[in-house]
Amino acid sequence: MTALLSLTGVTVRYASLTAVRDVSFEMAEGEILFITGPNGAGKSSLLRSIAGVTHCAGGKITLGGTDITAEKPENIARMGFSMVPEGREVFGSLTVEENLLVGTGMHTGARRGRVADELASVYDTFAMLKERRNGQAGLLSGGQQQMLVIGRALMTQPRLIAIDEPSLGLAPNITDHVYERLIALRAQRGLTLLIVEQSSTRAVMVGGRMLLMRGGQIVLDGDARELGNSAAIQAAYFGYEDH
Repeated sequence: MTALLSLTGVTVRYASLTAVRDVSFEMAEGEILFITGPNGAGKSSLLRSIAGVTHCAGGKITLGGTDITAEKPENIARMGFSMVPEGREVFGSLTVEENLLVGTGMHTGARRGRVADELASVYDTFAMLKERRNGQAGLLSGGQQQMLVIGRALMTQPRLIAIDEPSLGLAPNITDHVYERLIALRAQRGLTLLIVEQSSTRAVMVGGRMLLMRGGQIVLDGDARELGNSAAIQAAYFGYEDH
């Protein structure tokens, strides 16, 4: 069976700095995959390369069996990939609903109908967004903004959502709520989730598969709960030998 997402030997460079070095992995449809690791491990650079925001210096990326290595971000999005960037990046001066509608491309009557249906679905998922639909997005709390950008990602009807540091700056109880909604969405929509978190704690709590990156490379790959309870993950994270 063809993997939904496949990376082979992906390398990302910024001038003389190699941020991602010869990374290979596959994701099956419906899988939840966490990428963890310390600051500077290459996690965000890897996500940006999949999204087409950062060009690969080497390697190959396929989505649903189609080579997307050199594709533009908007083309990759049309193929079913949606990314929620680190720091949320809401348009603060726009309303909540205007943020949700950004990039949906309502050009035809049929398309407008689908967008309306998707908007209703997002409001069903995040009732708070419906309540504040006409309010300024910049006035939302951090947790509410995170729900907004996840809702915005859902508006493109993705097969795979990549989320960069969803718990960044959020209180633990708000993070719990965000993850509850993500797991529910995965079950309801058959979504595939690719999540970057600096700490492995959330991956252990949620379960699924985990990759640990260090120095631009994958140093561990396995079941999140099994790895999270082992000495190997500490050794790999901090870069010392496990004896």
